[in-house]
Amino acid sequence: MKVVAPKSFTYRGGNKAVLLLHGFTGSTIDVRKLGKYLQERGFTCHAPLYKGHGQDPEELIQTGPADWWQDVLEGYHFLRKEGYEDIAVAGVSLGGLFSLKVGIELPVIGVVSMCAPVKAKNVDDLFKRVLHYARGYKKLEGKEGEQITEEMKRLAQTPMQSLTSLQQLILQTSKQINLITSPILVLQGSLDDPLYKESAKVIYENAATKEKQMKWYEQSGHIITLGKEKEKVYEDVHTFLNQLDWQ
Repeated sequence: MKVVAPKSFTYRGGNKAVLLLHGFTGSTIDVRKLGKYLQERGFTCHAPLYKGHGQDPEELIQTGPADWWQDVLEGYHFLRKEGYEDIAVAGVSLGGLFSLKVGIELPVIGVVSMCAPVKAKNVDDLFKRVLHYARGYKKLEGKEGEQITEEMKRLAQTPMQSLTSLQQLILQTSKQINLITSPILVLQGSLDDPLYKESAKVIYENAATKEKQMKWYEQSGHIITLGKEKEKVYEDVHTFLNQLDWQ
C-alpha cells in the first residue's frame, strides 16, 4: 500500500503570521491541529515539511539537520515574501529547537518552544528513534513481518552520519539561548523524558528576554500538540501570541 506523505501547509487566517515547526521523525501532522486552531482565531500559519520526513525511512537517513534547517529558513522567507512583517515561531521537539534557532538568528516577534532538547541526546537513542519510525512506516505500507524484519536489519546496518550533526546542533543552540531577546513561551510535558524537562528549565533560565513564561502539562508526554492536554496547549499558545506587540 502506498503511504500518502504529509505535506507542508499554509492556513491563511489574518495578517499575523506564525511559522510552525514539527519534530524529528515527525511531520506537519505534529502541528496541523494547532495551525487550524490559530487560523480560526485570525492567524496565518505556515508549516514546512522537512526533507526526508513523512516518507520512506530510507529517504530520511539520507538527510540531515542542514537540510531540515534549510526547510525552516525557506518557510520563514515564504512568509516574508507573502508580505508578513511580523512573524512568530512555534515548534515541538526538534521544531522547538529550531524555533529557538530562528529566535537567535532571525527577526521574530515571539518564540514558542515546546519540549525542545538543548541537552544532547545519545546518538544510539536518536538512531533507535529512526528505527522505531521505520518499523511503523513499513507496517503502514502493509508489508509482512518477515519482509519488515529483513528491511529493518539492512536499515540498522546503514549509518546515519547526520545524527552526530544533530547532536552538535543541539549543543550549539543551547550555548546561544542567551541571544534570544524576543518574548518566549516555554511549554513542557511533565511525563516527558527527563532530558527534555531539564532542557525546558535551561531554556527558560537562559533566554535573555524579560518577557518569558513557562508552563507544564501534568498529563502530557513529548508531542504535547497531540497529547491529552492539546486543547490547553493550543489555548496557551494563542494567549501568548495575543500578548505580543503586533504591528
